[in-house]
Amino acid sequence: MLKKNSIRCLFLSLLILAVPAVSTAGIILSIGIAPPPLPIYEQPLCPGDGYIWTPGYWAYDDDGGYFWVPGTWVLAPEPGFLWTPGYWGWGDGVFVFHEGYWGPHVGFYGGINYGFGYVGFGYEGGYWRDGAFFYNRSVNHITNITNVYNKTVVVNDVHVSYNGGEGGITARPRAEEEAPAGERHIPPIAAQTQHIQSASRNRELFESVNHGRPAIAATARPGEFSGHEVVRAKSAGPSYRAPTERSAGPNRAAAEAPRTANPVHPNELQPLARITPHTGNAKQDQKIQQQQDKLRARQEQEQRQLQQKQEQEHQRLNQQRASEAQKQKVEQRHQQQTQQLAQRQANEQQRFEARAAKPKR
Repeated sequence: MLKKNSIRCLFLSLLILAVPAVSTAGIILSIGIAPPPLPIYEQPLCPGDGYIWTPGYWAYDDDGGYFWVPGTWVLAPEPGFLWTPGYWGWGDGVFVFHEGYWGPHVGFYGGINYGFGYVGFGYEGGYWRDGAFFYNRSVNHITNITNVYNKTVVVNDVHVSYNGGEGGITARPRAEEEAPAGERHIPPIAAQTQHIQSASRNRELFESVNHGRPAIAATARPGEFSGHEVVRAKSAGPSYRAPTERSAGPNRAAAEAPRTANPVHPNELQPLARITPHTGNAKQDQKIQQQQDKLRARQEQEQRQLQQKQEQEHQRLNQQRASEAQKQKVEQRHQQQTQQLAQRQANEQQRFEARAAKPKR
């Protein structure tokens, strides 16, 4: 049963500050609509020593729906403490949010790939030694800190924002992720709570306004939502759908949305409508369904490949400090590539539907 009106994400974020430091992460909110995919964005420059990256996530407000809490650098409350991100998990017919916490070790956070060292298990962004934090430059934006090292981290391009349920991450806690549950924990500090409050008051951060692509995706420090250190999302997460089209559970009959009118990047394309074959022949229906699944899998692979190619171009532009005119030219070319791909796939779908509609003799 959905918990409405009586539960407020922000109220409980404040209330949890009163919980003793030995408490573990709490379940603070449950709803029936899946959170959007995580948007694609870059990490702002680390402000200085002792700051730990806390990834962005989708929070929920009963009045406005999902809103984005920007990723930000936070001073660790104590030397030796790391951040375990919160996560959404499916259970008993609802999505439940498990609050993040500080502790000596990183615990389970749903297997969610938040990026920047949070690959779904543990933390590859750095470690503490002799009271100092050492940063992995391969996953962090670091230029003004001397305690650095380089370690290659394999990153899967997965932007699913919840664990369990239809389409969710299937990870379960490992032994080393369960062990931190008995350690001393610190709930989100005041700066983080204020950060959430600021996000909840900014209408541009609500999904209903930004459609999964927040204008403030990340900040250098908590609550700093303006200035040159604010990072915009490059795009919504792949396979983004509007709230009315997302599943609350495994038994929905999903309606496919029409594709975006003017998509710029492949991850802004919505899946083409599926057909349900009714030939009167069960074996023939099954064959058509298998052909449709194969077609869709190939089309999704084409979209991912083009998306990766375009993201690599964005990275090169940033490294070369390209001008706005150059960036705009590239974006126009990306839009043309994406629309050509969309048109080709739409034509393939039409041909497939025409073949599937022909009666078999």
